[in-house]
Amino acid sequence: MLMNINVKTGTAEKESAEMLAFYVYEDAVIIGGALASCNSELNNVIAEIIKKKEFVGKLNKSVALFTYGKIPANRIMLVGLGKKKDITPDKVRQAAGTTASVARDMGVSEVVAVLDSIEMPSSALGEWTQAYGEGCLLAGYNFVRYKKVPQEEHKELKAMTLLFAGKEDISPARNAVKHAQIIAESVCFARDLINTPAQDKTPTALADIAKKIAKSLGFQCKALSTPELKKLGMGGLLGVSQGSNQPPQFIVLEYNARAKNQDTVVLVGKGITFDSGGICLKQSKDMDLMKTDMSGGAAVIGAFKAISQMELPLHVVGLIPCSENMPSGTAIKPGDVIKFYSGKTAEVANTDAEGRLILADALGYAEKYKPTAVIDLATLTGSCVVALGTVVSGMMGNNEELKKLVKAAGEKSWERVWELPLWEEYQEQIKSDIADIKNIGGPHAGAITAACFLSKFTEKYPWVHLDIAGTAWCEKNAPYTPKGAAGIGVRLLVQLLRDWTRFPK
Repeated sequence: MLMNINVKTGTAEKESAEMLAFYVYEDAVIIGGALASCNSELNNVIAEIIKKKEFVGKLNKSVALFTYGKIPANRIMLVGLGKKKDITPDKVRQAAGTTASVARDMGVSEVVAVLDSIEMPSSALGEWTQAYGEGCLLAGYNFVRYKKVPQEEHKELKAMTLLFAGKEDISPARNAVKHAQIIAESVCFARDLINTPAQDKTPTALADIAKKIAKSLGFQCKALSTPELKKLGMGGLLGVSQGSNQPPQFIVLEYNARAKNQDTVVLVGKGITFDSGGICLKQSKDMDLMKTDMSGGAAVIGAFKAISQMELPLHVVGLIPCSENMPSGTAIKPGDVIKFYSGKTAEVANTDAEGRLILADALGYAEKYKPTAVIDLATLTGSCVVALGTVVSGMMGNNEELKKLVKAAGEKSWERVWELPLWEEYQEQIKSDIADIKNIGGPHAGAITAACFLSKFTEKYPWVHLDIAGTAWCEKNAPYTPKGAAGIGVRLLVQLLRDWTRFPK
């Protein structure tokens, strides 16, 4: 359950609260505004700790002070924003996450945050307030479904009040908080799916969850099972799943299906609910993290959860091929040839390059919607992690305008992407002697050759591929992303669709 966020006007030094939170720039010369009033009431103690550099406003640094009854609030927290010239909405998001997590760990249940101390530009008040709300809510995420937490260790920040001095700020701030809550809930929903062990999120279980969400929020959902997949000739999805006793599912979501004269955007998410590598078995080290190989699919479901609540005026389709990739006597073998929905064939040179096999069927199926644009998300290659690390997702595609839109949405949501080349020379690496293509391209440029493979199924529409292998999982706590599943892609997709205008034909 996410915390409640309220918006109100008031005077900070008169607020009765467990904790008042103020924001300080690293290069601030003087204390101003409401903080100056509180400083005066507290006998200049705030100015002293800043002067003596006991607290410096570096990003995500914080200090908490007791007020000893000199003002109605019990404590004051100062949180750093870094240098003012470098401030961005994401740094606001980070500072909000720091506020929420530090207050929670101190056992505080409610915080009043003085948002005027951030000195938001009036033109960006909505964007910055949304970022602040997202940071608070995302930082409070905690996956404890399988863990018994003793009552004495249970700490929860239950409410956050955003305080503004001016009444004119209240309406846009409330609207921004509403969007922040929708987006954060959707991200946390995706995180829950990803963090859930594979035993409890089989392809069938994932399809059932998608159906339940669709029914509750009013968009369409169907799941195609083995008999239907056979009729469609989806050899990629069927081939990958044949080593598991869990049947595959092809989840098809559709939002605003009756929309007229609207662009159709198709979102495709990889849904491997567990990836052992198949016959080409992975090393046992870190194989437990292969429950996350459906992070792309989780992002698509999470995005649908958000856009349906926002009632965006677009026709959006979600395609999530779901399977386990397991070794067994019936598993697909290296050297086998499979035939896809599109009619193309591929030699399976490595069974651990399975994600592209199931995505190929989904990308081919996307053609039936005559899409304006298609974006796929997949934890596809370790090579992308080697190339770009865990800070940014890899982007490749066949349409410059669509790449620009995705990159802009990534910058705005701070789920950033970086383009890798998808040049014709790389296509040579996936040529097969016995089939149209093969599913690996050798030891070099693995993220690119994986995208080359997908590009063979996207020739009839604008397409962007996002390799989120490095960004889908956090190995340590960050300001608004606790260790574990990041829920990456949800905020980027929602931002992309919120900003969408008619796509040039």
